Amino acid sequence: MLSRLGRWCHNRRVVVVIAWLAVLVGFGVASGLAGSGYTTQFGLPKVESARGLDIIDTHFGGRGGGGGGGTIVFRSDQGVNDPAVESAMTTFLAQASKVPDINIVSPYSPQGAMQISRRGDNAGKIAYAKLEVGRGMTIEKGKQIADAVRANEPKVPGLEIEYGGQLFQKFQPPSSETLGLAFAIVILILAFGSVLAMGLPIGTAIGGIGLGTAIVGLLSNVMTMPSFTSTLAVMIGLGVGIDYALFIVTRYREGLHHGFTSERAAAVAINTAGRAVLFAGTTVVISLLGMLLMNLAFVRGLAIGAAITVLMTMAASVTLLPALLGFAARRVEVTRWRGMIAAGLFAVALLGMGAKLRAFAVLIPVAAMVIVAGFFVPALKREIPRPAPKPVAQTLPYRWSRLVQHHPWASVLIGVALLVTLAAPVLSLRLGFSDEGNLPTSTTTRRAYDLLASGFGPGFNGPLVLAAEVPAGTSPDALAKVSAALAKTTDVVFASPAIPDDPANPKAVLWQVVPKSAPQDAATTRLVDHLRSDVLPAATEGTGLKVAVSGFVATGVDFSEYLAARLPLFIGVVLALSFLLLLVVFRSVLVPLKAVVMNLISIGAAYGLVVIVFQWGWGKELIGVGKGGPIEPFVPMMMFAIVFGLSMDYEVFLLSRIKEEYDRGSANDRAVADGLAATARVITAAAAIMVFVFGSFIFETERVIKLFGVGLASAVLLDATVVRMLLVPATMELLGDRNWWVPRWLGRILPRIDVEGHGPDTVAEIESDESVTVAV
Repeated sequence: MLSRLGRWCHNRRVVVVIAWLAVLVGFGVASGLAGSGYTTQFGLPKVESARGLDIIDTHFGGRGGGGGGGTIVFRSDQGVNDPAVESAMTTFLAQASKVPDINIVSPYSPQGAMQISRRGDNAGKIAYAKLEVGRGMTIEKGKQIADAVRANEPKVPGLEIEYGGQLFQKFQPPSSETLGLAFAIVILILAFGSVLAMGLPIGTAIGGIGLGTAIVGLLSNVMTMPSFTSTLAVMIGLGVGIDYALFIVTRYREGLHHGFTSERAAAVAINTAGRAVLFAGTTVVISLLGMLLMNLAFVRGLAIGAAITVLMTMAASVTLLPALLGFAARRVEVTRWRGMIAAGLFAVALLGMGAKLRAFAVLIPVAAMVIVAGFFVPALKREIPRPAPKPVAQTLPYRWSRLVQHHPWASVLIGVALLVTLAAPVLSLRLGFSDEGNLPTSTTTRRAYDLLASGFGPGFNGPLVLAAEVPAGTSPDALAKVSAALAKTTDVVFASPAIPDDPANPKAVLWQVVPKSAPQDAATTRLVDHLRSDVLPAATEGTGLKVAVSGFVATGVDFSEYLAARLPLFIGVVLALSFLLLLVVFRSVLVPLKAVVMNLISIGAAYGLVVIVFQWGWGKELIGVGKGGPIEPFVPMMMFAIVFGLSMDYEVFLLSRIKEEYDRGSANDRAVADGLAATARVITAAAAIMVFVFGSFIFETERVIKLFGVGLASAVLLDATVVRMLLVPATMELLGDRNWWVPRWLGRILPRIDVEGHGPDTVAEIESDESVTVAV
C-alpha cells in the first residue's frame, strides 16, 4: 500500500501539490476568520481550590477569585495622594471601569484603603488598582480588555504606571523557529551536499506544521488549550517533520545510487523509510496521547494539539514529499555554487530574522540576485565535486563502535555515571507555577511585580482567597474567629475581615490573605498546607463552616499535587506500551528492556539539567531567566511524552539496521558496528537538527518555552551521544547473542512486523517498476 501511495503521489505530483496548497490555504483562512481561543487559565479536578472558585463564581459573580485578572500599579515621588496624581488616576480608573467584563477596585475607594503602600521609604508613593475578571477568559478577549483599559492612560510628570497580572501578559508568537530553520538548512547541506535535497525536508516540514497549527488554532475555540500550545506544536513539528523527511530523502538517494528511476526510488523510499516514519511517528503520538490519562482539559488540549501537528507532518512525509521528489528527480544529486551561496545567504537571513537584526532585508534580495547571476556567470553554474564514499570499515562511526566494543565495561560505567550524575538534581525537583518575577525587566508585568514587591511585600503579587458558604444561623462571631486566626498566622502579612456576598443576608463570605513570601516560593506552598491542615480546622470547629483556600496560588498548589500523583501512572503506561511495541518489532526481550531503561535514564538527566538551570538558577542569566523557581507541573509530563517518543525514533532506526545485519548472518559485534556506521550520519544530522530547533526556543520570552527548549534539546543531545554512541554498542557487546533472545512460546505468538520493509539493498526482491513487494 505504501509503495503504491509513493508511486501515485510521485506520478500525480501536480495534483498532490495543488491539493496540499488548497488545504493549507483553506484551513489557514478558516483559522484566521475564526480566530483562536487559547487561554491562560486551566480547568481543575475536584480539589479544594476548585470548590472555592465555584463558591466565588456562584455568590460573587466570579469577582475576587484572583489570578485571572490584573493590577494597575502606579508610583509617584510626590505621593499617590497628590491632588494632580489622584485626580488623573481617579479619572483614568473611572474610564477603565466602563470596559465590559471587568470589575475595578480603586485604591481611592473605601474597599481599596489597603491598596496604598505604608511600607518604608515607599509609604504613600505606590498604589495599585485590582482588575477582576471571571473564569474562562481567553487570550484574545483579555487582550481586547487590556488594550481598552490602557487606551486612556494619563500623562502626568513623575507618574509611573505599570500593568501586572495575567490580563496584561503579552503572549508573543514564537519567532525563534527561524533560528531553528537556519541551523537546519546548514546541517542538511552538510549532510546531503545538495541544496535541492536540503530544501525538500524543509518544505515538507513547513507544509505539515502549517496545516497542523491551523487545525490546532480552530480546535482551540472548542477545546481548552493553553496559550503556548501552538508554540509547542511548532517546536515539535519542526523537529520531527524535518527529521522524518530527512530519513525518506536519504532512502530515495540510495535508490538513485542503485540505478532506480525516480518513480521507483520514491516508491521504495516510502515503502521503507516511510514505513519507519509512520511507526516512529505513531510512537510519538501514543506518548503524547498518554497524557489524556491525566484527565485534565488543560493537559488534554496540549496533548491533542501536539499530536495533531505530528500527524500532519507524518502525512506530509508520505504524500507531499514523494510529489516533491517527483519534481526534483535526479537533480537532488546536483549542487552548483550558485545554490550553495544562495542557501548560505538565506540561512544567514533567517538567523537575522530570528535575532531581529533585519539582516533578511538585505540578504534575501542578495540571495535572489545570486541565483539569477548563476544563469549567466559560468563559474557559479559549475557543479561542486563530491569525494567518493569511504568503505564502511574506514568510517569514523565504525572505528568508534569498535573502540567501544573493545572496552564495553568502561564505556557502560562512564555513560551511566554521567547520566546518573546529571539526573541526581531530580531528587530536589519542586513542582509549581513560576511567578512574574521570572519575566524580563523590559516587560510591564515584571515592572509591576517589582513595584508591588517593594511597596507591599512579595506576597501581594499572589494573594490567597478563602471562600465559604455560610450555613443558616451562623453567628458573626464564628466569622470573626476565622479572621482572627488568619491574622495571627505566621507568614501572613495581611488578612481581611470576612467579606459577605450580601451584608444583610450573607450566603457566602470570602477573605483576602496576603502571604509574606512570593507566589512561587516554597514558603507560600507550606502556608497553604498549614492553613488547610491546622489553622482553618481549629478556627471553624463546631461552626459548620467549610472554608476553601483558593486563588491563583492555591490553584497552582492543587494542580501540581494532582499531576504529581498521576505522573507515575502515565510514565508506567507509556513505558509498558513502548516495551510491548519494541518486543513485537525486534522479537527480543532484552533489547526493548534495555532501550526502555536507557531512555529513562537519559530523560532523568534532562530533568536534572532543567532543575539545575530553572530551579536552582545556575546560569539563568545566560538564557534570560529572572530567578530560580519551581518547575511548571505539566513540564515533566510533556517532556517525558515528547522525549520518550523521539528517543524511540532513533532506537528503531538504529536497532532495525543492526537487526537487519544480524539476520543476514553477521556476528553480533559486526552487526552492531555495521548498523551504527550505516545510520550514524543520518541519525547525527537528525539529532543535530532537533537540538538546534529545540535550543533556538531558549531565545523566547516565555519562561515555560525556554524550559521546554533547554529540556528537549539536552535530552536529544544526551540520547544521540551518550546513549546511541556509547551505551548501545557497549551493552549490545556485553549481551552478545542474548540480545535477540526470546522464549519459544512467546516467539510463536508474537506477530512479525518489518518496520523498514525492503530497502534498496534487497534489489532482487523488487521485481519490476510496476510492483514493489511489501513486507509486513
